Amino acid sequence: MSLDEDMQDLVSAEDFLDFFQIAYDAERVKVYRLHILQRFHDYLSREKPNQLTDEAEKHATYTRLLQQAYQDFVDSNAQTEKVFKIFRRDEPQEVKISVDSLRR
Repeated sequence: MSLDEDMQDLVSAEDFLDFFQIAYDAERVKVYRLHILQRFHDYLSREKPNQLTDEAEKHATYTRLLQQAYQDFVDSNAQTEKVFKIFRRDEPQEVKISVDSLRR
């Protein structure tokens, strides 16, 4: 089976961390599980390791990215990392207004 097929049955952050043999603090994962998985997804989207053809290299890349996602929430917290939009809503937003709309 390929790595992608093996991963289809993984449903929780703990499943992913166990599968990739990453040591973790269960209480921290309990608090930040969705944040860790979203950050992992963001890292995967950026690096696109699913395009790798070598399974060992792909596994190593997935492991590194999940370890990095988990570590982000060991070293920091949800408010600082701002993985989800709700944590970014109070930040200054860029608004573009056309010159034509100003003339009206």
